[in-house]
Amino acid sequence: VQLQAFGGGLVQAGGSLRLSCAASGNLFSIKTRGWYRQGPGKQGDLVATITSGGSTSYRDSVKGRFTISGDNGRSTVYLQMSSLKPEDTAVYYCNARARTTWDLADERHYWGQGTQVTVSS
Repeated sequence: VQLQAFGGGLVQAGGSLRLSCAASGNLFSIKTRGWYRQGPGKQGDLVATITSGGSTSYRDSVKGRFTISGDNGRSTVYLQMSSLKPEDTAVYYCNARARTTWDLADERHYWGQGTQVTVSS
């Protein structure tokens, strides 16, 4: 299973970016997809998640500014980021909690390679 993230870049404060993450490989079932980020000198934080049923959740600091979405099978997910702030600067990683077989014990986390988002003031 591979996750490949796209869409990072440099943007001015107040601007927008859209990240995407495509999952490929022998995926049997995806439970949740998510985006995490790690800013310079900071620990990693969960940014947003979306379940297979379409339920979403966000960290407080991005609520109202970021939107996570995905295709029906959640093989591709997006993170629409608006009203970006310098504190959003981080490497963003996409995640999938999924399994490759029918065995529930097979469920694990998969990670993409990270994409840099830099917001200038």
